[in-house]
Amino acid sequence: MNKLGTAFIEGIIAFFFTNIDDIIILLLFFSQINTNFRRRHIFFGQYLGFTAIIIASLPGFFGGLVVRRELIGLLGILPIVIGLKQLLSPEEETTEVQTVTSDFKQSPHRNPIISFILSLLHPNTYKVAAVTIANGGDNISIYIPLFAGHNFASLGVILSVFFVMVGVWCFIAYLLTLQPTIADILTRYGNILVPYVLICLGLFIMYERGTLNLLPWVKA
Repeated sequence: MNKLGTAFIEGIIAFFFTNIDDIIILLLFFSQINTNFRRRHIFFGQYLGFTAIIIASLPGFFGGLVVRRELIGLLGILPIVIGLKQLLSPEEETTEVQTVTSDFKQSPHRNPIISFILSLLHPNTYKVAAVTIANGGDNISIYIPLFAGHNFASLGVILSVFFVMVGVWCFIAYLLTLQPTIADILTRYGNILVPYVLICLGLFIMYERGTLNLLPWVKA
């Protein structure tokens, strides 16, 4: 029981310090909510991306290979591509999203399970998931050794804490966007800043992980 309590505390600490920067990204996402980009897309995308991070970290628990830090940094390409796409063709992206959303609205299915599946398949969900994966790339290097020191029971406690905290993180970010001052700033400048923030995030991820050192002209 003592080991499970330790795992619980480790889970909270590990999540907090590896995902504190996600609050900023979530704030930007929630500031863009409209009829096409919904809260559920952010919620599902965050969980989908975080699940991918956990799966990539499980080799540490099973004693598998440790992913090189420089290769993890290649995930920084994802937010750069998304940011460039929003910056260079915002109208085209908006039209595409509206078309897909209209198709979903016209769907005859009223079943909540069908609606849930359609939300998971929405391109905005994948966009959020891609940014979550890229921004959480460094989490893998933390989670691999963290998972390696636990048995199945304590690993289950840590993963339970992680997935509960993802929901808490989304809720906190959403509440912050409801604050008048923060909401006003994000409403005025959020859509303008998002592409630049994503591009800078991707470049920082690649720089901080040492991925740029893999480039031949950087080595020279």
